[in-house]
Amino acid sequence: MKKLAARILRFCPPMALASLGALAHAQSLDAQLDCKSTPHDFIAPLQENHLLETKPMRVEPNSINAFRPVKGATLTAYGFKVYALVAYQKDDPLFRQGKGEPIGDAAYGAVVWGGDVEVEQKVRDAGSDAVVHHVAPFITAIFCKP
Repeated sequence: MKKLAARILRFCPPMALASLGALAHAQSLDAQLDCKSTPHDFIAPLQENHLLETKPMRVEPNSINAFRPVKGATLTAYGFKVYALVAYQKDDPLFRQGKGEPIGDAAYGAVVWGGDVEVEQKVRDAGSDAVVHHVAPFITAIFCKP
């Protein structure tokens, strides 16, 4: 039993420090999620800096394009790790159109790992007008329609 405890104590601190290091070098998207930007201005710089995939992983029928961070990139929104960024801007070649009716002329946001109540509190504390949607347990969308 003592050997097991010693192994756990040797293994856990380095893993905890490694995970903190990843967040310490994370790119924060808080300023862009103030809902005063455009979808193009939200997505394009992240792609140009090789932080976001250039091809959407999914295009919804309402034309919302979902982009993943590139492997090794850590993006955060209000302190929560980003799973994907979502966006659409009418007549912008950066975005593919879905098969249904577009959501509107423009929309963008982030899908984060975090509970909707906690995410909502952080978004409001920052003064953002973003809409917060529950997606699944501990997965929440922060959404802007400028």
